[in-house]
This record gives sequence, C-alpha cells and structure tokens, in this order.
Amino acid sequence: MHLLIIGGSDGGIAAALRARELDPAVEVTVVVADAFPNFSICGLPYYLSGDVPDWRDLAHRTSADLEAAGLRLLLDHTAQAIDPAAKQVIVTSQHGERQLGYDRLVIGTGAVPVRPPIDGLDLPGVHVLHTMADTFRLHQALTGDTRSAIIVGGGYIGLEMAEAFTARGLAVTLVEQAPAVMPTVDPELGELFGHELRRHDVQVVNDVTVKAIHRDTGGLTVAGEPDFAATADLVLVVVGVRPDTDLAVAAGVATGVRGAIRVDRRMRTNLPDVLAAGDCVETWHRLLQQPTYLPLGTTAHKQAASPAKPPSAAPLGSPGRWAPRSSRCSSWPWPAPASATRTPLPRPAWTR
Repeated sequence: MHLLIIGGSDGGIAAALRARELDPAVEVTVVVADAFPNFSICGLPYYLSGDVPDWRDLAHRTSADLEAAGLRLLLDHTAQAIDPAAKQVIVTSQHGERQLGYDRLVIGTGAVPVRPPIDGLDLPGVHVLHTMADTFRLHQALTGDTRSAIIVGGGYIGLEMAEAFTARGLAVTLVEQAPAVMPTVDPELGELFGHELRRHDVQVVNDVTVKAIHRDTGGLTVAGEPDFAATADLVLVVVGVRPDTDLAVAAGVATGVRGAIRVDRRMRTNLPDVLAAGDCVETWHRLLQQPTYLPLGTTAHKQAASPAKPPSAAPLGSPGRWAPRSSRCSSWPWPAPASATRTPLPRPAWTR
C-alpha cells in the first residue's frame, strides 16, 4: 500500500511514522512545501529569543532520521491539486510538474496566519511568524538596529514573542483588541498574564483594534481605535491562524467549524481513502461533546495516530460518526529522538 501525505509538520510526520510503525511494509511518501520537515513551529520564539542558539535544534528529527525510518521525503514540493477519482495528487517543484498516485491520502496542510484588515501589512519591517522563512526574516531584522517592537495580537505567539523581544533588550508594546491578553482563557487569568507582562516592562494595550500601519521618519507607526498610536522599529502581527484548506476544498472535501476539514473520529473525510489531521481539521471536544477548532501541536500528534490505523470502509457521515474509540493515542507515535531527551535549556527567570 502507498500512503501519500501532504504536509511535513506535526500531523503529517506523526501519521507517516505511525504508519511505518504499525506496518513496515507500507510505502510512505511525504510532500513538504519547504525544506524543513518536522520543525517545531511552537519553538520559533525560543530561537528568536536566543534560548535555542541553533535553528537546526528546532527539528524534532532530521531528514536523515525520517528517511532512516522509511519515509520518502519530497522537499520543496507543493501539492497543487487532488484528483480523488484517479487517486492522484499533482505536485510541482523546481523540476516541473508530476503526478503521484496513492492508495490512501492524508491531508496535513496545517494552518496559515490570519491577515486582519489592517492597511500596511506588506510594508518592510512588518512581520508574521509561522514558517522557517518568516523566522529567518525576523531574525535578520533583529540583528540590525532594531530597538523597539510592537506586537499586534496577545495570544500564545504574541506573549511568547513579547518575552523573546524583551530578552533581546527591545522595548515592547503589545496590542490586543480583547479586554485582556490570551482571550482563549478566562478573563481573570488573562488579566494575570497582562499584569506579569507589565511587571517585566512590556507595555500592554487592551481594547484597541489596529486599523493601519504606516512608515514615517520615526519608524513604523501603528494606529488603532479608539484613539491609539505608537511607533517602533519593527511590527509583528500574530492575531491567530486559519485552517489551510484550499487544496482540500477544491477536491471536494467537506469543511465544518471555522472552515476546517470535517472528519470523523478516525480522521476520515467525506472522500473515500482521504483522511486529514493537524491544524487543518476540526477537533472533537470531549468536554463540550462537539467539534471545535484547536490548532495545537499536541492535538495534531494525537490525531495523527488515527489515520495510520486501517479504517473501515464506511466514510464520513455513516452511523456512529462520533462514536468514542477505545484506542490510546500517544503524543510520540514513534520512538522519541535523541533531542527529546536532552537537558532542557534554562528559561528566563520571569517565566518560571
């Protein structure tokens, strides 16, 4: 059997390794849009802060590790179209276009940064942070004369980058449109986070919606409502992510919560032999007993254990779609690499 996987981050790689663990005879091909398979997106702020000195240490496993586990990696290959009837995927690279056949397909295209309706997002000095390419651009900017930064967005990445910029000696302003930072948690907890940020000299601004960024003689000025303006050398916009589903939708895959791919408890889509996992899919919330969207690496690892298991022939929508499964999902679907057992780097005192 040939298992084809689109996406080389947590969901895609975990599914590939789990498949090889369950059946070493399975042929697994992973299509990766860049040259950085199995890199920790969650770790990007800690490379930028200097806690992780070498960006290569952000890789859970090297390409050589993955190939030694029996994976065929197609790096710098972009999936352009899925033909579910012919069971083929069209991919492009610097060598041109080719077609890849599959017996089963796992879509692990992940998420992309939300682009809010802010004028000036494409100005030089305005950054997002989601890929290794984004990271390298931001790292290069930080090696120059950057002395101050404005962060638009007070979620996970916004708070982590406030810590990273502060560790590098930058004056940091964090702008969040909600009444407290970390709007995904209870407001009381978000207020505690905001208090701790201020205690470490981060200027936290709440209840402000950023409308525009423009460049003037003093740097980049961020303007918002009501009545907000601040200027810095660098602006980082991290207001969340959305599922990257354009490829799947074009092939006829159904979507659900927040436009994420709709899957059952075995991660099957509505198309035969097409599964999905990671930040591009819905997640079943066991407390709320309903699907939700939860783009986290730990979730992606657990989801990826299901596509690798031999599913029944019943597609999405058959009886028992959300029936509980008894199988145990591991956060490490393959023996942990040596990097996972290294002595952790010391963290800044204010995060302990």
